[in-house]
Amino acid sequence: MVLLHVLFEHAAGYALFAVREVEEIGALLPQVEESAQTLGTFLNVVKLAAFAPFRSAQSALENMNAVSEGLLHEDLRLLLETSMPAKKKKALLGVADAKLGAAILEELGYQCQTGGVVAELLRGIRLHFHALVKGLTAQSASKAQLGLGHSYSRARVKFNVNRVDNMIIQSISLLDQLDKDINTFSMRVREWYGYHFPELIRIVPENSMYCRVAKFIGNRRELSEESLEGLEEIVMDGAKAQAILDASRSSMGMDISPLDLINIESFSSRVISLSEYRRGLQEYLRSKMSQVAPSLSALIGEVVGARLISHAGSLTNLAKYPASTVQILGAEKALFRALKTRGNTPKYGLIFHSTFIGRAAAKNKGRISRYLANKCTLASRIDCFSEVPTSVFGDKLREQVEERLAFYETGEPPRKNLDVMKEAVAEAGEVVAEVKRKQEKKEKKRKKREKRRLEALAAAAAQEEQEENSVPEPEEGAAEPRKKRKKKQQQEEEGIESEPEQNGLQEEEEAEAVPKKKRKATAEAEPEEEEKRKRKKKKKVARDEED
Repeated sequence: MVLLHVLFEHAAGYALFAVREVEEIGALLPQVEESAQTLGTFLNVVKLAAFAPFRSAQSALENMNAVSEGLLHEDLRLLLETSMPAKKKKALLGVADAKLGAAILEELGYQCQTGGVVAELLRGIRLHFHALVKGLTAQSASKAQLGLGHSYSRARVKFNVNRVDNMIIQSISLLDQLDKDINTFSMRVREWYGYHFPELIRIVPENSMYCRVAKFIGNRRELSEESLEGLEEIVMDGAKAQAILDASRSSMGMDISPLDLINIESFSSRVISLSEYRRGLQEYLRSKMSQVAPSLSALIGEVVGARLISHAGSLTNLAKYPASTVQILGAEKALFRALKTRGNTPKYGLIFHSTFIGRAAAKNKGRISRYLANKCTLASRIDCFSEVPTSVFGDKLREQVEERLAFYETGEPPRKNLDVMKEAVAEAGEVVAEVKRKQEKKEKKRKKREKRRLEALAAAAAQEEQEENSVPEPEEGAAEPRKKRKKKQQQEEEGIESEPEQNGLQEEEEAEAVPKKKRKATAEAEPEEEEKRKRKKKKKVARDEED
């Protein structure tokens, strides 16, 4: 009897379920669908055999990445080796993904089944999983799913190999939209200004130039010989500028008010700014294509190559397409219409916009489009899978297409593809070596700059530490205690009354410093000096009275 086990991958871990009565279940698919609706009846169908929870969120992300790519992770291998029956011939494993089943069959030897009853069993397990595993609640299961979903999405966006192609896809889409908008707005300017100067449309047919000329002229009655220089700068032709001047003098247009002219000039300036932005966007697209797909750009042009990448979805998808698909890429409606009506299928799609098909004769257009699609496929694969993309292969492939065109016209035999590719490989090797040398030089310079920066930071840190450690010691007698400093400040701030006190203190200190003999002499001299002072005062008073 065959033992059927079902593998279920959950955000919490891997679960292996054993299925009861396999033969009866295989015959009664509607009953299985009904039993999956209620937990009680579903428990009679499946039984949990083993459950291996993930150790961490990082481990869960690694396992889910492996499952999504159809690879057998070590955790899953361990679960299957320990929980599946030893007799592999009698064991059957039900899985959701056929790629994962093929990997399990190749590495472990277990027969795998997908679809049918297995799909219904997995649906029931998914519905009742939190009840089938002990210790797992519906809330914790939903939290694990939400966390793993966020981390998986972040990882897929972060490591998206097509992230550079997204800029090209957006740029070419915007470029096409700008072309439509500029054409619409230019026609509006032509109709609006044509009421005033209808002859200008015939003289200046180009849209962007017409808007510039309309903005420069304004009112045609004010156009004179002095404006001829400015017109020549815009139209780049003296005869055309003179024709505009002559037509303005004999125009059949109606008069226009200054307010209408202001609105026309404002709208014309908007159209001119859009045209300038389109030119800048085209330069940006050209630079992006030279970085991402240089061979495809060199072969078929930046704009057509970008349209092919945009239509395919990415450069990787374009590289996976066969040449027959690339040939009619962009002409799907015509292809299905031809298949439906049993008419002639289209010979070319987006590659029709390349210069090669336009230069070929009518009878050779199909042949050259097939040859060009073949070379486009080769160029896209070289750009996608080469480590250092170069335009060498694109240039050589372009030469081959030119030789094939000449062969169709003149019969001159082209070079063999093997010889051309040998030359291309040799040249590409030299270019790649040069690019790698430049990259190494840049890396060395960057490392030197980083080393100097780190050395400067280390020196600055050492100097700061040295300054902090070597704090200057105060000199003897220079640094006074804080109390004395405060006392001095208070004494200096005091008025005249404090000065005699200070002098008295100084005299006392000086007296203490004088020897005893000198003290006696000074003590005897003091009364004599007082008598002299009294005499002087008396004489002064007497003089004052006499006066």
